[in-house]
Amino acid sequence: MKLKISKIAELNEKSTTAILTDEYDPLKFNFLDQTEIDYARKKLSDGTDSIVHRDRHIIYIKKIKEEKKAYLQNEDARVSGSKFFELLKEEKPASFQIMDLTDECYTLPFLEGVLLSSYSFSKYKKKKDDYIPDEVLICGDRVSNKETAELISVIEAVFEARDLVNEPLSFLTASRLSEELERMGGIAGFNVEVLNKKKIEALRMGGLLAVNRGSVDPPSFNILEWKPENAVNDKPVILCGKGIVFDTGGLSLKPTLKSMDYMKSDMAGAAVVAATIYASAKNKMPLHLVGLIPATDNRPDGNAYVPGDVITLFDGSTVEIKNTDAEGRLILADALSYAKKYDPLLVVDVATLTGAATIISGTHASIAMGNSAADIQKLEQTGNEVYERIIELPLWEEFAKPLKSAIADLNNLGSREAQTSVAGKFLEHFTDYPWIHLDIAGVAFFEEKDSYRPLGGTGIGTRLLYNFLKKFN
Repeated sequence: MKLKISKIAELNEKSTTAILTDEYDPLKFNFLDQTEIDYARKKLSDGTDSIVHRDRHIIYIKKIKEEKKAYLQNEDARVSGSKFFELLKEEKPASFQIMDLTDECYTLPFLEGVLLSSYSFSKYKKKKDDYIPDEVLICGDRVSNKETAELISVIEAVFEARDLVNEPLSFLTASRLSEELERMGGIAGFNVEVLNKKKIEALRMGGLLAVNRGSVDPPSFNILEWKPENAVNDKPVILCGKGIVFDTGGLSLKPTLKSMDYMKSDMAGAAVVAATIYASAKNKMPLHLVGLIPATDNRPDGNAYVPGDVITLFDGSTVEIKNTDAEGRLILADALSYAKKYDPLLVVDVATLTGAATIISGTHASIAMGNSAADIQKLEQTGNEVYERIIELPLWEEFAKPLKSAIADLNNLGSREAQTSVAGKFLEHFTDYPWIHLDIAGVAFFEEKDSYRPLGGTGIGTRLLYNFLKKFN
């Protein structure tokens, strides 16, 4: 993101301006004339934002809502930043300035809302509609240069995740995903190792190979690593991301409307994992991180795996296939088993795993479950702070019963009821370390814009995991 952030001592009265306040009375803004003051006072007292137009620039005054919980005020600032960006798009100024008159200082979340709203995916459009200002001017010294630089890197990472999710299969095959991960590693400074199909076969990753059998394109298994010299952890934190670059459902074919038609997003877990490591490396986070991303598409070719097949996964477990559309858990099982070789401090897997997760949370939260209560509690807290909230589900033993098979160690489907928890229970079978599962099916891809979250790939999970990992410092 080519954006310059500068500090200024006082506002320029002839520039587009955002003013954050926690008071109703705008009289302190001595560069407003009486008409503008009267207008601003009325709007703020009515609980709405004040927008003053002057020639070709705008003065936007926002009173942060009074909330019992601080994180809701931060979110109010982000949403206001998104509203301000919509105003900016009308005039497209080269720069704008921010003055924060609040007691708590909401400059960073406001700026975050502005910049997250500036995303657009116009790669395939003849007429581009991109706009982002060249410079942001922040009045005063309440926000450090380090904080703004960190924010920009995180937003860059979110945009990387959004781009990957928005790319169609005609571009983003499993092999091309690996190339994109290598590109990101080159920019941010983390290592990427790509295991090709022969290596995957040698490792006997039966889940990834089975799902790939119906594809004309080879699979890949990608190992991302950020290992700074000053890492505070002896054992790595591992992030596993589901990388199904397109999911037809295989022979258990999905219906098209509101199902298969957005399945280019089924690799959103992989995108979030890569973006999180990207942001961590760019900001020199002192934490040893490893990302494991199995990647393939799931298609119904003549050699595709079928219901009734029995496959052997990386750890030796056998799985009876009940439904070829329950493929994400198969490739993640290989990755979670592979993670054991690192003796990890914690493993977090991220996946658009079940449609049932969307029924539980809609587009408002990710679903979390796992065996590390303290880490899930930290994740919940972080989810509130960045407003990428989570709902925790239990992993009761009853959820394992539907996964029993008469001819194999497990079946890959279980029951229709409680499917999100049953899928989590399937993944738990392949873990013997502290572990969290994040089902992001409801939040990975939006069918319409929601404030600073765009239509299409949202990148949700990137800010959540980045800020969660900072708690390990």
